[in-house]
Amino acid sequence: MRPGGRAENLRSSAWLLPERTGARSGGVKPAGPQSLRPGRGGRHRRVEGSQRIAPQILKIDAQLRKALGAHARLGSSVTQIERAPRLLSGEDPDVSELVTAALRADGVRVLAGTAATCCGADAGKWIEVGSGDGTERIAFDEIIVAVGRSARLEGFGLEELGIPAGRTIGTNDYLETRFPNILAAGDVAGPWQFTHAASHQAWFAAVNALFGGLKRFKADYRVIPRATFTSPEVARVGLSETEAAAEGIPHEVTRYDLAELDRAVTDGARQGFVKVLTVPGRDRILGAVIAGEHAGELIAEFATAMKHGLGLNKILGTVHIYPTWTEANKAAAGAWRRGHVDPRILALLRRFHRWRLG
Repeated sequence: MRPGGRAENLRSSAWLLPERTGARSGGVKPAGPQSLRPGRGGRHRRVEGSQRIAPQILKIDAQLRKALGAHARLGSSVTQIERAPRLLSGEDPDVSELVTAALRADGVRVLAGTAATCCGADAGKWIEVGSGDGTERIAFDEIIVAVGRSARLEGFGLEELGIPAGRTIGTNDYLETRFPNILAAGDVAGPWQFTHAASHQAWFAAVNALFGGLKRFKADYRVIPRATFTSPEVARVGLSETEAAAEGIPHEVTRYDLAELDRAVTDGARQGFVKVLTVPGRDRILGAVIAGEHAGELIAEFATAMKHGLGLNKILGTVHIYPTWTEANKAAAGAWRRGHVDPRILALLRRFHRWRLG
């Protein structure tokens, strides 16, 4: 919407989406009048100093990825510029491939492994990008640079009190600063920038502030789920397959494709999967990722199971309503169970039934 309420359909737009903020001094400034401004007289200028696009942080901001598809579906020509080799670099490659394919199906042009170098406004606004295939100049009507966010910690007297405050405030396991009567929760405490994580921390901070003289509670971060609200959504809790392999953690992978789920078929949303990591030979869950519709809701069952030490057999033994999306979790547990049937027991059962049939 333009000021005054007039809607305007953008013909084209380029998105530069860094993963972490540079809002503090010396970093990349948020998109606005002072960011990526073309030089005077129509000449382009390279973005330097506090406005320089730092290539090492030019990555996709997951929170804006859904907006990319939305703009494309509304008729805009959208180009997404990503310096990393693939989107969603913090997730497994199969998750990245699914989201990338969905964006391209919506009409978004995805340029992975590409760095933005300069921009200008001579004969129209443009941005220049480079990759292993050379350089390219992309024309646009509007450009959005997403630099994330960081907590503003100046001006509260923390420095005078000697409370450590870099990107976050230094706290102990009870969310207390060096002064037990000053506690911090949410973005200012870190390490996550999730609203649900802030709410989780707020309980511990509030209770410890009120009753710390009698009993204190350590903030529990063992199970923190997350979701990226793309289309389709991506949700994860615990280890990913990539992380487990990198850390040398023994694991098994069970995958269930949503194309086999009746509700996904009836809703016309068959793309996606449920993937669960377990301890080899056991049903204990190390992590789960869901890529598909309603993933943010579905991941809660796996988060609950991990929090309370419940394995896949418990999920499999729980009645799920048919036909609902939650059956995907039970189906994944069933896929794990079928892969762990003792062949000796199957052989005994075959002999037993042959004997019964004479």
